[in-house]
Amino acid sequence: MNQTKLERSPKADATLALLWERIRRRGDMPGFTRAINAILASMRGEDERDFSMAETVLSDPVLTQKVLRLANSGMYSAFGQRVNTVSKAILVLGTEAIGHLALGLKLIEELSKSTPDSLQAHIEMEKAVLAGMVAHQIAAQANTRDPEEAVVCSILHSLGRMMVTFYLPEQWMLLQSAGSAGGEDEAARVQLGLSLEQIGRATAEHWGLPRNLIAGMRRVEPGERGEDFGHDDWLAALGTMSSQCADSLWHNDEAGLEQVRELAAGFAPLIGITPDSIVGAIEKARVEAAADLSIAPLANPPEKRARAAAATRMREAGNKILMSGVADMRDAAASASPGQMMSMAIETAYHGLSFTRAFGFLRSRREGRYSARIGLGDHAKALLPKLVFEDAYEPNVFFASLGSDRVIFIENARDPKFSSKLPDWWKAALSDARCFVIIPLCTHGEPVGFIYGEWDDRFPSVYLNQTEFSLLNDLRGLVVKTVERRQQVEALTTRA
Repeated sequence: MNQTKLERSPKADATLALLWERIRRRGDMPGFTRAINAILASMRGEDERDFSMAETVLSDPVLTQKVLRLANSGMYSAFGQRVNTVSKAILVLGTEAIGHLALGLKLIEELSKSTPDSLQAHIEMEKAVLAGMVAHQIAAQANTRDPEEAVVCSILHSLGRMMVTFYLPEQWMLLQSAGSAGGEDEAARVQLGLSLEQIGRATAEHWGLPRNLIAGMRRVEPGERGEDFGHDDWLAALGTMSSQCADSLWHNDEAGLEQVRELAAGFAPLIGITPDSIVGAIEKARVEAAADLSIAPLANPPEKRARAAAATRMREAGNKILMSGVADMRDAAASASPGQMMSMAIETAYHGLSFTRAFGFLRSRREGRYSARIGLGDHAKALLPKLVFEDAYEPNVFFASLGSDRVIFIENARDPKFSSKLPDWWKAALSDARCFVIIPLCTHGEPVGFIYGEWDDRFPSVYLNQTEFSLLNDLRGLVVKTVERRQQVEALTTRA
């Protein structure tokens, strides 16, 4: 922390001030602060520390299973008994180990599902996930007591790059044009007043991360251990090597594999295991990454990359349709009826997002039900009579969207665990959908209807990015304003 403060210049302070302002305006980088704060609060708790950590773990089924699996792994088998509860696991592992496990899992989970507008930001996020995978495999080889801590430090080594590509994309373009490939860090010192490593450490301090994690974020050079080499130094060495390995592995070519072998030889004395063991661990991480990552070349053979490029072009064209449609709706808002605006909204969303089918539902207070009034796409008109349901609350995803007045996107409607959140009318008429989106229409806190769009198996992998969520919110805002204007006119007519 002192190092960062001592080297700060007016230019550095201006860079960080702009970064904090962008975070405030745009919102937290996918899930980071929210997840981190909950976990750190559990780690820092006093009298109820163990209970708080148990509560945090149990709120996440995936984390619960990982904690129990770790507590029963060979590393802790000396305890000699089966661990069946999270509370017992905390006694076995300690809150620090579980906190690091939770942090690493949450960071990887949020990064993996993040869909930033910038391809470069997505690439840096996947490289961070890959660095965490490399660190996990190497830490397991090194038999360290808390490999989860090593995973978190290795992910955080790329934090500065992620923050700049995500929040300051225009500065990132300047860094790339000013420096050679991979030379962005040196260019950052000149252009931004501090290095990418310092930006990452400043962000970690801003978030209030523990001292050991921040200390493990610094970059170290390969070589022999010094006399005062400690645990923080080991974390920093592993994090440095893992992030550099992720960069080398990214292109999935022979030159990258040769760089990995050189890194293993250079860092082996610091890591404390043989170069061959490091290379073997990295290969395990590479295989794991090929299955888990989405855009890295090592996860995408040429034909898959070609399909992804085609999908990107289609997405860009679709966003132009959405923007044009929203502009048309804005022009027509003063004179169009709610029904006309609803039609324009459905048509815009249908073509802009390439829905298989799209429907507009309206609520009848007198009849106490919602019914689909307009439909586009495969057999949409024939399905209209089946798309009717009572407006009395039920615990399902549609009422969740209407109650919160938020656009909800369901990525995998066929997940068995999600079945209980789907209403019977949807299962009877629309169950061939793979994923769908609900766009609620509410006035003065009361739902008046919603727009529904879905994709089937022709679209095996669909996600909505921030631009598209923003355009959908613009679209629904224009429909709602028209409905509110109609309601005001009707209220005046009734009083007269």
